[in-house]
Amino acid sequence: MSDPVEEIVPESSAKDQRDYSSSSSTDGDDFRQPTNDKSHLFGRQKPVHAALGGGKPADILLWRNKQISAGMLTAATVIWLLFEWIGYHLLTFICHSLILTLAILFFWSNISHFVNKTPMEFPEIILPEKLWTQVALLLRDRFNWAFALFWEVASGKDLKKFLYTILALWIVSIVGSWFDFLTIVYILFVMMLTVPWFYEKHEDQVDTYAQKAKKELKRQYSHLDEKVLQKLPKVPFVKDSKQQ
Repeated sequence: MSDPVEEIVPESSAKDQRDYSSSSSTDGDDFRQPTNDKSHLFGRQKPVHAALGGGKPADILLWRNKQISAGMLTAATVIWLLFEWIGYHLLTFICHSLILTLAILFFWSNISHFVNKTPMEFPEIILPEKLWTQVALLLRDRFNWAFALFWEVASGKDLKKFLYTILALWIVSIVGSWFDFLTIVYILFVMMLTVPWFYEKHEDQVDTYAQKAKKELKRQYSHLDEKVLQKLPKVPFVKDSKQQ
């Protein structure tokens, strides 16, 4: 009776050991997979297409649909040239575009009867209520966040955040003095159509340089914090006023 028991026990223990080793190796693979030493820009863990939301907007930004992307870039460039170089005004541009569109549609609707062509069927355009409700709610949330951030910075609780905000606004004011508003919008639009595509093509190089720049900025900030920010006097009047 002792022999079968001795044979069964090692077999079962060996099976458990194999199962444990296989499960531990699988767990080890699953554990090593997310802990990748490669750090991406802005702490991104998803692919670029998924990080941009996926779908058609991401396809346009990454030039997966080259016709639409090129068309949008060309249209934005033409509009910018009309306003900046030719001196077109916005209201004049809108009126001339409507005149041209109405004239083409009107003449085609009348000429189609003489050339035995079917008249153009105008689609019924109805703006979806749900979409515009979502846009309105999104704008409301952004405005509420901006106002809350403004009052948080102005309250005097966080000196570092106050200095960051002043520096950011000062940089934006300098950039705004170089270009007018339309040119800034055009530059941002061009960057939106080119920077994601360039980053996806050269992701490894950009992440490497961004990591080096991040370390250098942290080092410079630590020196600034040690020599300047920590020596600034605290502002206790906010707490005192609340206690009173």
